[in-house]
Amino acid sequence: MDKKLGFSVLAGTVALIILFFVFQRLNPAPPDHLTLAVGDDQMEMESSLKLYQRILKADGVKLDIKYTNGPFENMDMLEDDNSGVSAAFVQDGLGSFEEHPNIESLGSLFYEPIWIFYRGKNNYEYLSQLVGDKISVGKAGHGTLVLTERLMTISGLDPSVADLVNMSSTEAADALKKGKIDVAILMLPASSPIVKDLATTKGIKLMNVVQAEAISRKDPAFRHLVLPRGALDLESDFPAQDIHLVSSTTTMLIRDRLHPALSYLLLKAATEVHNPAGIFEKKGEFPNSKDDSFVLSKDAVQFYKSGGTFLQRYLPYWLAAWLDRFIFLVIPVVAFLLPALKMVPQLYFWRQKTKIYQRYGELKFLEMQIKTEATTEDKEGYLRQLEQIEDRVDKMKMPKNFSDYIYSLKGHIQLIRDRIKQD
Repeated sequence: MDKKLGFSVLAGTVALIILFFVFQRLNPAPPDHLTLAVGDDQMEMESSLKLYQRILKADGVKLDIKYTNGPFENMDMLEDDNSGVSAAFVQDGLGSFEEHPNIESLGSLFYEPIWIFYRGKNNYEYLSQLVGDKISVGKAGHGTLVLTERLMTISGLDPSVADLVNMSSTEAADALKKGKIDVAILMLPASSPIVKDLATTKGIKLMNVVQAEAISRKDPAFRHLVLPRGALDLESDFPAQDIHLVSSTTTMLIRDRLHPALSYLLLKAATEVHNPAGIFEKKGEFPNSKDDSFVLSKDAVQFYKSGGTFLQRYLPYWLAAWLDRFIFLVIPVVAFLLPALKMVPQLYFWRQKTKIYQRYGELKFLEMQIKTEATTEDKEGYLRQLEQIEDRVDKMKMPKNFSDYIYSLKGHIQLIRDRIKQD
């Protein structure tokens, strides 16, 4: 019985070791660090990014921010296994699942309004009125440039013949104030000091894009926003009327192999950072699943549907991640080990009987060799072989519940011995 138990324990241990390595391969522990790529044109978000870092740090995950040359470099990094980047901020409409099949979305995070500031006495309301002006459209590789060109094309202004110059937001604002350019097109949050500075600078106006709603319906990458009267400066009542703007939205993109626990943690942080109301955003409007360019990850789908898994909703991040992995292991272990353990006694029984059958085989072979008219020499040889078989039987270490089989085997040995002596 002790041997039977030992065999069961050994089989169970081997199975557990195999399952452990399979488990580590299929469901590894979530990493304790993460790198988020952000275009250097979004550095105005520094306070929000620091909040992301604090939230993730509270759950034991270090968030590194990597500033890049814009959204296109961000997407390239997400597809590069050697970049170390696992998530990135990218404006909606700048990429697609067809172009980047290994990238998924965690949803939209916030609006990025397109501010069109200009100099001059005339009031601009249509982008077609910018013909002949010197226009700053952001640095090469940045979302501002690409989205501005799309906006111009929709509005009937050919970007290839427009006088476009590449400048950062700070450079463009300075150039506009000094009269070096006529128009500065910027993508900045409403809280940006640059926006407020230009809005309150004498001789500079903010374009009221009266076709903003039509543009948003023509191209899903754009949204129609309304800047309420006095929103930028209540004391000076600026703007003095509601201003219609065109906006993009920034989405969070991830590698399609990002650990589910980290996806949940990013979504949890995004909710805390972007959920409050703003000048354009209603409370609870962001983050959301409105991303038409990339496939929403299955973890994001569950998050927006129910707020994450049951474990994620009610347990600390580290405990939920550990239990999730534990359950992932326990279910296959139980499913595999229960049938396997039921087979152990049968295998053990078969193994012991095999030893007995080997002796019976030797005995049968000897019986077939015995001649009807054997000489004294032949009989002595048969008896010696029989003694050897019996000696091997005596040396067999068998459980007590196999005693009947041993006694039966010895009885057959004795029958053959009696037959040899009688002949």
